Amino acid sequence: MIFPQNAFRVYLATEPVDFRKGMDGLAAHVMNSLERDPFSGEVFIFRSKRADRLKMIVWDGTGLVLIHKRIEGRGFVWPSVRHGVVQVSSTQFEALFEGLDWRRIATARQHRPVAI
Repeated sequence: MIFPQNAFRVYLATEPVDFRKGMDGLAAHVMNSLERDPFSGEVFIFRSKRADRLKMIVWDGTGLVLIHKRIEGRGFVWPSVRHGVVQVSSTQFEALFEGLDWRRIATARQHRPVAI
């Protein structure tokens, strides 16, 4: 989709934000409320109150990128509302972005082979 597989850490902000905020307002929210660095290259995803829109910001090394998506129908699936962020895998992010229930996708665990 947008990002190479496993190249970015992706965080969902669990509380709805004011969707009048642009990239600078969302970056300030990341610093002040989420206590993370918006210029770290991590992806931060925010939801609207109705959960039918999302905004993402990411620092790509040259500038701050803002992506805004509105989904038609039932809306995006979000974690329960609480203060903070939830880290998701790139596969879970892809499902969320497509409007699927990302919670049903298990994160792959790396198993090392065992010599017998």
